[in-house]
Amino acid sequence: MNLCDFAPEYIRSIQPYQPGKPISELARELGLNEAYIIKLASNENPLGASPIALDAMINTLHDIALYPDGSGFELKAALSKRYDVAPEQIVLGNGSNDVLDLAARVFLKPGAAAVYSQHAFAVYPLVTQLIGANGIAVPARDYGHDLPAMLDAITPETRIVFIASPNNPTGTLSGEEELLQFMERVSRDVLVVMDEAYYEYLPEASKPDSLKWLKQFPNLLITRTFSKVYGLAGVRVGFGLTHPDVANLMNRVRQPFNVSSIGLVGALAALRDAEFVQRSYALNRAGMMQLTDGFRKLGVEYIPSYGNFISFRVKGAAANTPKVYQRLLQQGIIVRPLGIYEMPHHLRVTIGLEAQNTRFLDSLEPILGELD
Repeated sequence: MNLCDFAPEYIRSIQPYQPGKPISELARELGLNEAYIIKLASNENPLGASPIALDAMINTLHDIALYPDGSGFELKAALSKRYDVAPEQIVLGNGSNDVLDLAARVFLKPGAAAVYSQHAFAVYPLVTQLIGANGIAVPARDYGHDLPAMLDAITPETRIVFIASPNNPTGTLSGEEELLQFMERVSRDVLVVMDEAYYEYLPEASKPDSLKWLKQFPNLLITRTFSKVYGLAGVRVGFGLTHPDVANLMNRVRQPFNVSSIGLVGALAALRDAEFVQRSYALNRAGMMQLTDGFRKLGVEYIPSYGNFISFRVKGAAANTPKVYQRLLQQGIIVRPLGIYEMPHHLRVTIGLEAQNTRFLDSLEPILGELD
């Protein structure tokens, strides 16, 4: 018998998460100049990282031989002040994906269940399957979360509900009142993970005041990240805010030094750069308008988005979608196919710089004209 046959079946059947195609990979495959390629596949900040954060990270390189502060004391202190929570309520992660994984490791086990929406972030079913728990995918409503149906899907075995707000890859957003009603109705022995990775891209009027719910609901975990608006995707820093008892359990299973010293310093500095965050937000709003205007002119159907990306439908048969994806790659433009999200007719494009958005739209028009 092969050694690998002794691994649990639920591990052997996992389909690994597929990230967006790297620029270097496309350059190798098609012989393109890397400088010619634009990556609009992974919802990264087209402005890069905060200059303040970059300087702070460069200045810490001389200490790279030393282990980072495993407790993340300074970053936790800054987050505590920013969000009015106690340091004991904070869990740091190697990106917010790590925090999602920690929650699954603490509260799921074989035979337990997690509930999430159809078309929601692929990591939710992945971390559920990793534990050997059962995933309950609730059909989406207009590509977004059907929260009443998700509530009805909870069973006595359910230990976690994942809610993306806004949702990736569809960009949809559940309203504050609807979210609050869900929290009021859900059993207190079910952890609700509210994934707010794109929270900073929301207009103020659309932001749910979820932080105040932490005092009311001890079964709420809010996850956020420095990978998106702060532009620190490469150093992997995320965090969770929750009840101290929940954070205590999650910190017990957290790997030592799961956030690097460079990441800790960069995130701490990025929190201070409000101007960069505002500039990133404004660029995203302008870019979203540019792309949606372009889609309307091209007659392309799209899903209104609250994130820093937008998903659009390729007309005709589902086989047209990979054709458009490949033709864009040949033009040096990387977007994201959504077949793994049960959206075979859709591609997702990240909002880029104005010139990048223009090049994408100019390239897309003749490609769509080639379709049957």
